[in-house]
Amino acid sequence: MKFALVGVGSGSTVRPEPLTEVAQTAERLGFESVWIPEHLAVPVEMQNRYPGADDGKFPGGPGVNLHDPFVALAFVAAQTRTIKLGTGVFVLPLRNTLAVAKAVASLDVLSQGRLIFGIGVGWCEEEFDAVGMPFRGRAARTREAVAVMRALWTEETPHFSGTYHNFKPVGFNPKPVQRPHPPLVFGGESRAALKRAAELADGWCGIRYTPDSVKPYVQRLEEMTERAGRDFSRFEITVGLEPGAASDARHRPAVRRSRGAPSVRVRARVDAAAQVPDRFVPTDGNVRQRRDGEALRRGRCDAGRRDDAGRRLECRTTISLAAIF
Repeated sequence: MKFALVGVGSGSTVRPEPLTEVAQTAERLGFESVWIPEHLAVPVEMQNRYPGADDGKFPGGPGVNLHDPFVALAFVAAQTRTIKLGTGVFVLPLRNTLAVAKAVASLDVLSQGRLIFGIGVGWCEEEFDAVGMPFRGRAARTREAVAVMRALWTEETPHFSGTYHNFKPVGFNPKPVQRPHPPLVFGGESRAALKRAAELADGWCGIRYTPDSVKPYVQRLEEMTERAGRDFSRFEITVGLEPGAASDARHRPAVRRSRGAPSVRVRARVDAAAQVPDRFVPTDGNVRQRRDGEALRRGRCDAGRRDDAGRRLECRTTISLAAIF
């Protein structure tokens, strides 16, 4: 069983000081990885429901702070030594595939092989419209993009001829440190999403579950990976906790590993008790932060801020660490 934090580098951890504090403390406490959520743009109006919330609303709305994941994880890599770095999940069909493959390889090299590349096909049509990419056909484009990236990461002079990608032999370096490439983890709950993960990926990532509610998905993944001729025991399951599940006595018998079962990673959220408004800026000489790991583990890290008038203000970041110990 591995433990991870999700939501790092977003919300109230978007600033460098709390982001560093959370990442370094998570590493010190033995967390296996930190994961950053990702969207290029959050439309003010959306027709589709957000699949990760009961009310269908996107957490934080259009005002939520979301870094570019590769930039933020490169920053975290420079502040840490061993903790792994996950994209949770990266909307691949919104981007140019070669540009993504380059960012993945660079981050894996600079972090010395710590990247976990979480991939999604996207659900928000308005976001695709905003960047000028077609929403229809995104799953097929993603499948081909994975083949393209694998060629770029593993071949000396990669080339490709497909439906959506065509290029003659090119030099593409550096190659990722992890061989043949960083682990690919696919998100999504639909049958098509599970099938995609079972056939293409090294693991699957789900958002909000209890040990009981995730079982049907794991069973389907086992069936699908075996049907695809793959070894399910080498497949990794990453699950986000349903709010309250960690402290609910009914769910304390966590996901158990049985013979032939894959490894399991449980993700807890880094939750913001208060957003840091854009008008608040760090005060270089006057930032007050608790460097005490126990204080952070208990769930509080305070940072000083000043508003435009120079008045001192406080923001507070709440870290959901203690709940899973």
